[in-house]
Amino acid sequence: MNIKISDVANLPSRFGDFKVKAFKEGHKEHLVIFKEPLDETPIVRVHSECLTGDAIGSLKCDCRDQLEFALSTIEKEGGMVIYLRQEGRNIGLLNKINAYALQDKGFNTVEANHQLGFAADERTYEIVTTVLEHFGIKKIRLLTNNPAKINSLENIEIIERLPIIIDPNIHNEGYLQVKKDEMGHLL
Repeated sequence: MNIKISDVANLPSRFGDFKVKAFKEGHKEHLVIFKEPLDETPIVRVHSECLTGDAIGSLKCDCRDQLEFALSTIEKEGGMVIYLRQEGRNIGLLNKINAYALQDKGFNTVEANHQLGFAADERTYEIVTTVLEHFGIKKIRLLTNNPAKINSLENIEIIERLPIIIDPNIHNEGYLQVKKDEMGHLL
């Protein structure tokens, strides 16, 4: 697939001063947020888009907390967040809201996706290898709780997995338990 890559721009934020670069893959435009200089084995967070969590602060998930943890860590220690446009574990916003409605009726996050005809997680990570190769990165310290991310990164050596520890709230306790029990997340 033909990937288009933007120039680098400055992005001052409430977490610190970062650089950003966009990667267009088909109709999806992904964002890389990074702090220079990138060392030989940078900290990398692969984060999938979550409009309800990241932008609105939904308490049903832990997405915003994970993103903020990653940005704060990268501000202090350097590295990058690769922000992938894969809303709702890549089922899209409309289907994600339908899954939320099913969750309101008692289905858990995995069951809701299955009711809509999707796998528990439809995300893919091929673009991550492309991004890291673009930056000349061959080894990373991966900031994740998701073993699928660890297993999906080809041609990249993961020298360390760094956990993201987030305190649950009353709205996401069950969701986090399903991620651990049914999806194998390392929580």
